[in-house]
Amino acid sequence: MSPFFSSFINKLYGQPRGEAGAIYLFNTLTRQKETFVPLRRGHVGMYHCGPTVYNFAHIGNLRAYVFADLLKRLFLYEGYEVKQIINITDVGHLTDDADQGEDKIEEGAKREGKSAKEIAEKFTAAFMEDIAMMNVNTERTIFPKATEHVTEQIALVKTLEEKGYAYQTSDGVYFDSSLFKKYGVLGDINIKGLAEGARVEKNPERKHPTDFALWKFSPKENSGLGKRQQEWPSPWGLGFPGWHIECSAMSMKYLGKTFDIHTGGVDHIPVHHNNEIAQSESVTGRQFVRYWLHNEHLKMEGRKISKSLGNTIYLKNIVERRFTPLALRYLFLSSSYRAPLNFTWESLEGAQNALFKAHRHFVEELGTKNGKIIPRYKELFAGALRNDLDSPKALAVMWELIKDNKAGRPDKRVTILDFDKALGLGFLESNKELLAMNRKKIKTEELPAEVKKLLEERERARRDKDFKTADLIRAKISASGFELEDTPAGPKIYSSAR
Repeated sequence: MSPFFSSFINKLYGQPRGEAGAIYLFNTLTRQKETFVPLRRGHVGMYHCGPTVYNFAHIGNLRAYVFADLLKRLFLYEGYEVKQIINITDVGHLTDDADQGEDKIEEGAKREGKSAKEIAEKFTAAFMEDIAMMNVNTERTIFPKATEHVTEQIALVKTLEEKGYAYQTSDGVYFDSSLFKKYGVLGDINIKGLAEGARVEKNPERKHPTDFALWKFSPKENSGLGKRQQEWPSPWGLGFPGWHIECSAMSMKYLGKTFDIHTGGVDHIPVHHNNEIAQSESVTGRQFVRYWLHNEHLKMEGRKISKSLGNTIYLKNIVERRFTPLALRYLFLSSSYRAPLNFTWESLEGAQNALFKAHRHFVEELGTKNGKIIPRYKELFAGALRNDLDSPKALAVMWELIKDNKAGRPDKRVTILDFDKALGLGFLESNKELLAMNRKKIKTEELPAEVKKLLEERERARRDKDFKTADLIRAKISASGFELEDTPAGPKIYSSAR
């Protein structure tokens, strides 16, 4: 179904209402929520813009991969077969959207006094370690490298040239954006006026400001950039591929000329993703991607987290402060992927405390015996995620289940494990590290006076079998930063270790 026909159907019959089993996704291409209909029944092909491996990924970058992972987990949860591609950009991503400046990999090599290959291998390994710590499911995911697909990229550029979409300048081969009538179809770009997010035209030989490099020639000796480490022979001479062409080449190689879903950050919309569509559809004459999904920025103090802004936080900084990476995952899931999320250390602490409570409940109160999945909760949970990955609502359903004292413990246990197939919060592996990181037993005499008083009042209520009052007091104690565990020997009380 074309996005335009899908848009017509949605307008005719109204927006989706969340019927059981149907998945609804906000498609950037049509700017509305649509029913997901795969190209092939029961299968989904997804491509996600991967890292440029010249430095460590910061936590803003990692939000995109948790989002992509949640999408993959949802489809697996719903019984789909998933083919997922996350590319590794190890060449061709210049420091300037105007197709000028130095290749980021080459820049990283100079910075660290290593070869470009060593830099790419180092930061690819670091990226894989980071997403593993974030519990991103990489089973059967393909991670193709740009340097291993140069032949495919040259073939695409050659086809574009033969079809009349490409022209040469003194520094490379460029795509003529004026010849693709739908250029800018994803929005966020004004071709005539080049509105917000626009590139600055630095190559006077370029015909139009939105034209972009398909193949760059190796810099001349007087360019100031020096000799490159990564370059290849081509029909146009020695050089290297542009950043945009790699995604078209690798996505179509592994997923076909048309595939289901392409994701990335909102910053990819104006330039990178519009360029991918233009060059891909000019080659094939077919629709490139049917559903475009974009995650919003992670911000700190109102500004997006970015290496260029110098406000980066890395996963290693999270761990150094004694946070578990799963707390960051929980924080990401607590917000819609389409909403900007403001990061603070306080919000991360709140996420870790919430995750700790959920894990402790699972470990200490639900035992080891599995019962049956509770249908009502399953329906609520799945319905939330099917509705454009509403992870905040899915977490709310999980907490409703945790607090449901009428549900049997074995049933609660197996239902939470079922939820975790989609959430990826590590309940089955559970918790020893997480609990040890957070848990600190407190002696009664060490408690603040007001908490001691509440503890005494709760014990009186329990002796009088006034369990409603006891539960209310327990909630007050929890709000004070302490957690209770009832044992045959009496209550034990814990506080956060930090």
